[in-house]
Amino acid sequence: MDNLTFRYSVLLMEELQVTPQSSFAAFILLLMVYIFIIISNIGIMIQISAEKSLHQPMYVLLCNLTLNDVLGTTALVPRLLKDFLTNPSERYITYVECVIQAYFLHLNGTASHAVIIIMAFDRYVAICNPLRYPTIMSNNMVVKLSAGAWGAAVVMVGILIGLSVRLSHCRSMIQNPFCDNASIFKLSCENTVINNVYGLTFTVVLFASSIGSVALTYLKIAMICFKSKNKATNSKAIKTCSTHLTVYIIMLVSGSVAIILHRFPVYAEIRKAFVTMFHVIPPVLNPIIYGLQTKEIRQRLFKFFRNKVNTK
Repeated sequence: MDNLTFRYSVLLMEELQVTPQSSFAAFILLLMVYIFIIISNIGIMIQISAEKSLHQPMYVLLCNLTLNDVLGTTALVPRLLKDFLTNPSERYITYVECVIQAYFLHLNGTASHAVIIIMAFDRYVAICNPLRYPTIMSNNMVVKLSAGAWGAAVVMVGILIGLSVRLSHCRSMIQNPFCDNASIFKLSCENTVINNVYGLTFTVVLFASSIGSVALTYLKIAMICFKSKNKATNSKAIKTCSTHLTVYIIMLVSGSVAIILHRFPVYAEIRKAFVTMFHVIPPVLNPIIYGLQTKEIRQRLFKFFRNKVNTK
């Protein structure tokens, strides 16, 4: 059989470089982080869904973000936890499972940028056009924007992964502790020019749209605040925008470094660390920054826990 048309059904995954002495501690830490991410993000979604007063554009968009965080983290962390307890020579994954994981990891990254673009626009309208906010950011508009963001992410990532799946492959080693698009098409001995061109174009368009939209909206917000003499409004706007930007910058830097270092195998371990950061740190920070710093959600959470304590 021609090795260029051979397709391995089972692949061996590269290990995450953790010393045997620290592997148990790393497992416990990652498990605790994962539990926090799941409980906090799902808790916010339930809180927003249950409270009619929170059925507002900003909170609907927050639900999109928390849902995306849960999906992305679940696509990555359980597999890493399993591999911590598995001998490096036995860390196998089926080709189908690998493709599914790669799809959801890329969907998570793409949807994160798309949702944050919409959230930045929402904050811009709320701060710069408060009187027109109910008209512009109606529930119908938020549903359309959310559906558009997810729809575009699903299709674009589907094409990205589909171009890699079409390739035959002659290797069975995933040079990563998780599957992503680059890891899949690197299994092939065929020409991957189309994959590289589409992947690069996709990445440039996504990052340019994301950075451009966020920079433009927050620049306009900053200009409005600079011209305004209302200290209370300015303080609230600066606090909101600075926290949003903090999460965005962490996500942008970790994602960018991970993509760039794919071209430099010598920095493989650094790349793995940044990819893990991209899928773990924002989901940890988002419930704290977007949830606990949002007055309405914070008050309801405190009320919930206070009632629980009183009932005991």
